[in-house]
Amino acid sequence: MANLAKLSATETALAIRERRVSASEVMEAAIARIEAGNEKLNAFVFTAFDEARDSAKAADEAVARGDELGALHGVPTAMKDLFDFKPGWPSTLGGIPQLKNNIADMKCGFVERMEAAGAIFVGKTNSPAMGYRGTTDNVAFGPTTNPFDTSRNAGGSSGGSAAAVAAGMLAVAEGTDGGGSIRIPAAWTNTVGYRASAGRTPLLVRPNAFANTLPYIFEGTITRNVEDAILSLGILQGAHPGDPNCHQMVNDFSDAALRGIKGMKIGYSPDLDVFPIEGEVSEVVADAVKVFELAGAEVEEIKIGLTRDQREYSDIWCRLFVPIMRHSFDAIKAAGLDLLSEEHRHGLAPDLLEWVERVGPGYSADDLYRDLSVRSEVFDAYQATFAKYDLIVSPTVSAMPVKNTADGNTKGPSEINGVEIDPLIGWCPTFLTNFTGHPCVSVPAGLGASGLPVGLHIAGRRQADGDVLAAAAAFERLRPWSQHYSRISL
Repeated sequence: MANLAKLSATETALAIRERRVSASEVMEAAIARIEAGNEKLNAFVFTAFDEARDSAKAADEAVARGDELGALHGVPTAMKDLFDFKPGWPSTLGGIPQLKNNIADMKCGFVERMEAAGAIFVGKTNSPAMGYRGTTDNVAFGPTTNPFDTSRNAGGSSGGSAAAVAAGMLAVAEGTDGGGSIRIPAAWTNTVGYRASAGRTPLLVRPNAFANTLPYIFEGTITRNVEDAILSLGILQGAHPGDPNCHQMVNDFSDAALRGIKGMKIGYSPDLDVFPIEGEVSEVVADAVKVFELAGAEVEEIKIGLTRDQREYSDIWCRLFVPIMRHSFDAIKAAGLDLLSEEHRHGLAPDLLEWVERVGPGYSADDLYRDLSVRSEVFDAYQATFAKYDLIVSPTVSAMPVKNTADGNTKGPSEINGVEIDPLIGWCPTFLTNFTGHPCVSVPAGLGASGLPVGLHIAGRRQADGDVLAAAAAFERLRPWSQHYSRISL
């Protein structure tokens, strides 16, 4: 067949089903691509090629028998090396070196549903420790580089997955998103990062099954086109007995790719009211927004109604994650490894340690109540805006891809346009919709003057995932981005 690396997940599954290519051929092509490019990109931190080959052989036997095949039968995929598990595979929780031999004995919801659909896992992709930043770098494995400029970062915290998909190693890979970790790297790698409405897709968390609402945390996918995002959502959505927050609602979104957005009202926020935006980002996004008018939508520049300083919002996001991380460290300590001790703390980024140790011990129930009250203000502002508009579009992130550092601690910018921001997450207004739970996606807006990708963020009303996907698909039809992948050389 034609270059298998250029096929989408949908196209690959169809080709296998129609016996135009075997799952084994697809797998060998993916493995060859990973082996050719991973030294440069550092997208994968663990691979299981022999296991994947065996699974591909079994997938071919199922085709030969005429078995009923899943929507992703024989399609290679990967999961992120964070809170994502497959029995027998290591889990370092984002490149914490002391956990390199931490072997999982359970299967996360993403693996359950993707394997049930026939997808085959080839390995795990790079992530920062605890996923606690918008870049991908860590002590154990180092940074994941951007396929468009390997001196720069791929974004995070699902940067390994985004780099792998952009580079054609895979057509679809997992991301998790508690503050933008699917959408941030998608913006920096010219890929599609879709994050569903709160409650639509499950996330299995223990010992606290309710931790995935503080803020909302999601599993999802990074793909090269909107069609694959739609396919993935169809596989992942729906109630799971292990997630008390996931509802029964299951919708068919297959029509979203073609139904268009004529007559929709779209609010365009250049800066989400309070976030400084680099000029190169602003220029590309402002031009991209015009595409929605060509698609028949009505576009107006708006204010959402956020009134606090951007640093207050980003600090709240950082604080909300502190109890989750502290309890994770406590559980690891109970198992015999104190990651916060002088002996082992070198495996954690200084910023993560500062938040956990400075803020964590004194973070009271009253503090949490006040932070959730501000979070409620954000939710109310978005709800009021969605009473007037079907969609809100904005820059996905405020900055262009940053240079990697050699210390395992690559961060985002500490200031933009003279305004001081938090380098962990303050340049990522994506976290606002993790406060609120609205569905959202980052699609490639275009390339900046530097030749690097810029992301366009589209958010919709609660449970109106179809509207968000329809807008993303309409944008892709009128402003395609697949031609930019030719700039990537492995």
